[in-house]
Amino acid sequence: MGVKTAISLDDELFQKIEAISKELQISRSRLFALAVQEFIAHHENLQLLHSINLAYDDEKVDSGGKTLQKSMRSKQRNLVEGQW
Repeated sequence: MGVKTAISLDDELFQKIEAISKELQISRSRLFALAVQEFIAHHENLQLLHSINLAYDDEKVDSGGKTLQKSMRSKQRNLVEGQW
């Protein structure tokens, strides 16, 4: 059995919830559960993306910019060699 909770909603939002739950033939409780599950999954994905971005930022900082510098030198070398 799940946990019961009470929330307050604007009338317009409640009407949309009613319409969608009828359209999908599910209870309002089930609709809320699905919506919250989707919200949590989205939030966790954003946290993961943030962690990945931090890891790549740390790589550039930890190596004193050498990773970025290596990439730039390689591109410059390819451009110069392509001209000759």
